[in-house]
Amino acid sequence: MIDQPKIQTLKFILFLVIAFVCAGCNTLAKKDETGVVLARRAQVRSSTAVVAADLVEVNRGDVVDILGSDEVEGGERWLRVRAHDEENTEGWIEARNIMPLDVLDRARKLAEEDKDTPAQATGQLRASTNLRLSPDRSGNDNILMKLESGSSFEIVGWKRVPKPRTDETLESDDAPKAGSAQQNSGRKQSDAPKEPEETNELWYKVRLGPTISPAPAGWIYGKQVELTVPSDIIFYRTGREFVAWHRLDDDPGADTSAATKDKDVGKEIKPGSWVILEKSSSNEPHKLDEPDFDRIYVLGYDKINQEHYTAYRSPDLKGFLPLRVEGRGDNKTFTIKIGDDSGQKTDAQYTLYRDDRGVLKIAAPNEQPRQRKRR
Repeated sequence: MIDQPKIQTLKFILFLVIAFVCAGCNTLAKKDETGVVLARRAQVRSSTAVVAADLVEVNRGDVVDILGSDEVEGGERWLRVRAHDEENTEGWIEARNIMPLDVLDRARKLAEEDKDTPAQATGQLRASTNLRLSPDRSGNDNILMKLESGSSFEIVGWKRVPKPRTDETLESDDAPKAGSAQQNSGRKQSDAPKEPEETNELWYKVRLGPTISPAPAGWIYGKQVELTVPSDIIFYRTGREFVAWHRLDDDPGADTSAATKDKDVGKEIKPGSWVILEKSSSNEPHKLDEPDFDRIYVLGYDKINQEHYTAYRSPDLKGFLPLRVEGRGDNKTFTIKIGDDSGQKTDAQYTLYRDDRGVLKIAAPNEQPRQRKRR
């Protein structure tokens, strides 16, 4: 006969088992969430096996319900999902093809921060790289998704951050230069000239269209970005780099938005007038607090003679983004920030006007525009 203390002990163990099972059920329930498809096209399959059948195709931006997950041989993670098709098809899909909705919401909040900031420039990727929630490549926790090589985007800002210093292997977000593995100059490594070592690195804050990424915004490591200077102005780049630009003409047919394009983001429909922000090239390491640009360059366009001309070129200055252009027609202004020796930044507004010959001119701050010719 079992004594009373043993019965009480068995009851206690049974209680713990039931409590553990219930806790497990609650944990699994919390795993149920919604995700969005990252890949251009992906298959929901009958199982995780190589020979599994394709059940339904999902496309970038499609929403699925996440029902569970499993890790197969080799460490690859798969998700059991329910598609939002007519049959509510359930099956398996590789986890790398799905972004949880809570992560997408964080990217949306990032985009909200710059909803009123115009594009400062456009760019595209030199190679496949990570889109991140923050300008930090010391780990993988902030990765939103892997963007394809050639992906285009609008640049709304940039930031220099200290270069990670760790003995551990970093996620580089950087690919070797084409052909670098085959290059061999025959010169010893120690004989090669050394470039100044950078202590910080450049990151771009970007805005992306839905055909490129379901996440509308994020950060991209600067070494992976190629600025796509419009073909209309690229040949006027002499001695200094173009870091930002904005078309000044009211031309509804000229869509300069990289967020709506997959290819040829630098191509313009027809020539026009531009405000361009330039920065001098230097072999010295970059500083965290250095200006974004050091000269303003305005190109006018003569429609009759079909040629560009220099409408304005500023003296050297300490300029900071963002660049904002306001107004319509000839009644336009553009605003930037200018820093002084004490580190203070103040808004500086420049006014566009035309002289008696109809030539585009710029009135700098504290300078009155000349009287325009009456017609």
